[in-house]
Amino acid sequence: VQLQASGGGLVQAGGSLRLSCAASGRTSSVNRMGWFRQAPGKEREFVAFITWSGSSTSYADSVKGRVTISRDNAKNTVYLQMNSLKPEDTAVYYCAADRRFAGWGRGPHEYDYWGQGTQVTVSS
Repeated sequence: VQLQASGGGLVQAGGSLRLSCAASGRTSSVNRMGWFRQAPGKEREFVAFITWSGSSTSYADSVKGRVTISRDNAKNTVYLQMNSLKPEDTAVYYCAADRRFAGWGRGPHEYDYWGQGTQVTVSS
């Protein structure tokens, strides 16, 4: 499975961005898609996930109410709509695919495939 993330950029605090993650290859093996982020000097942290069927989503407390994850299976694409952005949201955002569906879906180690990352910078 190959993942291509896009949509990052520079935005002022309070603004919005929509990230996209296009999946290709053996997508039939994917059970869950997640977004993570990593700020300089910090560990990669969970943002949100959605099951491939779309029946279940989960969000980190830090983004809950401001972020919505969705998917378009016809396009094999997952989206992360981010609103009311804050400077602390600044990070490289990565999409990931999980084919095992064995854990809670919040740990980077649970994901098998990763995109290249897209930079999100929120200015104050």
